[in-house]
Amino acid sequence: MNTIPLFPLGSALFPDGRLPLQIFEVRYLDMINKCIANGTSFGVVALTSGNEVRRPGQVETFVSVGTLAHINEWSAPVQGLLRISCSGTTRFRVTSKEQLKHGLWMAQVEPLEKDQTVAVPEELQNTVTALMNLLASLKNHSIPESDIPVASPYRLDDCGWVANRWSEMLPMSVEQKQNLLALDNPVLRLELVQDLLGERGLLN
Repeated sequence: MNTIPLFPLGSALFPDGRLPLQIFEVRYLDMINKCIANGTSFGVVALTSGNEVRRPGQVETFVSVGTLAHINEWSAPVQGLLRISCSGTTRFRVTSKEQLKHGLWMAQVEPLEKDQTVAVPEELQNTVTALMNLLASLKNHSIPESDIPVASPYRLDDCGWVANRWSEMLPMSVEQKQNLLALDNPVLRLELVQDLLGERGLLN
């Protein structure tokens, strides 16, 4: 069992996902500075109520399954502001949590199993084609690599990786994202993503 600081956000982070953040709240500036100094990660969990920025009288609630965020790059352009670039690593489940006086959430978590590498079956290949087309379109519009929501290396032959990238990008409820993140079967996760893509007319 590990104790980690949490960063509740209005979106979900999946393993191998890219997460840029601008940090200005005191509780998170202190947390991130400690993570940088110690080379440690923090946990990202999706909010179910409340806001990312703390407000008087506000109650924050969040999901029980999240993802560790590893800080890859950081900069401090002005005093009181940190810009960081993170990547998702291990999924975890919150077993207990406590909010400290200055507002930071600490939690005891247990790691969840890493997705097994499973080749994308033929009947799900259209999800790969759609993702390839999206990435090609972004590059054709000369969008900088750092602004593309999918970080290389691309693992387009891996069910879990493809499912996770779509799960991050597709507009859906926090509950839907939570259900996808908590699934241990990457093939089932991609099948559900295929249904969502089909409903939105994004598959050929």
